[in-house]
Amino acid sequence: MSYLEKKLDDELALELEIERMRGGLQVMGHMEDPDMKEEIEKTKEKLKEKEEESEFQESLYQTLVVKHGYTNDELQDARKALIKSSMQELGVRGKISVKRMGALDEKPFQKIAKERYPAEEADVEAAKLCSLWDDHLRDSAWHPIKVIQIHGIHKEVLNEEDEKLKELKKELGDEVFEAVAQALMERNEYNGSGRYIVPELWNFKEGRKATLKEGVVYLMNLWKHLKPKPKRK
Repeated sequence: MSYLEKKLDDELALELEIERMRGGLQVMGHMEDPDMKEEIEKTKEKLKEKEEESEFQESLYQTLVVKHGYTNDELQDARKALIKSSMQELGVRGKISVKRMGALDEKPFQKIAKERYPAEEADVEAAKLCSLWDDHLRDSAWHPIKVIQIHGIHKEVLNEEDEKLKELKKELGDEVFEAVAQALMERNEYNGSGRYIVPELWNFKEGRKATLKEGVVYLMNLWKHLKPKPKRK
C-alpha cells in the first residue's frame, strides 16, 4: 500500500468514526435521562475534535494528490467508476446516491394532467406531455439560454423571454415550467452539446454534488450492511 493510499484509508476510517459518533449522539438525544447530559456534552466535544481532524486530513490528502501528480482526468475516472458502482449497487436513494442530471420531473406533468383530464386518461396525457418536452430538451437547435455578466464574471442563465418557454408557462403553469427549466439548465451544464441526461454522484441531503470521499464512504457503509454475515458455528 502506497503512502497516499494509506492516507485515504485513514481519512475514510475517520469519516466512519465521525458518522458513528453522530449516530450515537442522536440516540442519546432521544433518551430522557438527565444523567446523560454530561455524556452528551463530552461526546459533542470529541465529535468536534474529530471533525476538525477530518478537515485537516482532507486538506492533507488533496495536497498529496497534487504532489504525487495525479491529474484531474484520473480523478474524474475514479469518480465515473464510483458512479457506475453506485448505479449497480444502490437500489434506493440514500444520502449519497446517483442523480440523473437533466432528467425531467414527471410529477408536475401528472398533477396538471389530473386537473385537466378524466382519471382514466390522466396518466397517458401526462406521459405524452412529458415526452414532448423531453424531445424539446434534447433539441440542440433550441437554445433558450443567454449569457450575462455579474461582477465581471460571465454566467449562463435561462432566457425567460424565449417564446417556447413563455408559451409553456402560459399553457401548463409555473410548476411544469420550473421542472423544464431545471432539467434544461442541468443538461446545459453537464452536456451542453448533446443535451443528454448525465449521471452524477449527488448529496441529496444537502442538495449538491457529492465529493469523491463522500461517495466512497457511502459505498463502504453500504457494503458493510450488504455483505453476508458469517455463519455462527
